[in-house]
Amino acid sequence: MQRTLAIIKPDAVQRRLIGKIINRFEEKGLEIIGLKKTVISEDLAKKNYSVHEGKDFFEKLIKFMTSGPVVILVLRGKNAIEVTRRLMGSTSGHEADPGTIRGDYAICGRFNLIHGSDSVESAEREISLFFDDSSIVESEKSDLKWIDGMSDDLTG
Repeated sequence: MQRTLAIIKPDAVQRRLIGKIINRFEEKGLEIIGLKKTVISEDLAKKNYSVHEGKDFFEKLIKFMTSGPVVILVLRGKNAIEVTRRLMGSTSGHEADPGTIRGDYAICGRFNLIHGSDSVESAEREISLFFDDSSIVESEKSDLKWIDGMSDDLTG
């Protein structure tokens, strides 16, 4: 099972979209194994978005991500990174397909509601920035065989 990190950004929290966004992940079959609501410090935001340092939008991004509470999730599931990014939709809300989180709830690129890890390496790095091992709780779910198609006893 793959793990990924998602951050429900300050604009989504202020717009009371937390439940709707989390619901999308759970309905798709991803398991929430870590969850917290917090305000990200400037230092932590800079570490998380260090790949964008030096770009013209970096300082605005840091200011935005530290402007209010966020909800940070660790999601687990088959192809969790790809699934999460597809559920999120294109970066700019006006370009995102209907049915995606951004396509349904965002219009602009700057306030785009959600962040998701883009690779296995960035997922592990980002998870370690926001969670220690003791705050991630994994358990077996009885419905996984119906979600991920990996049950040997049903598929032979």
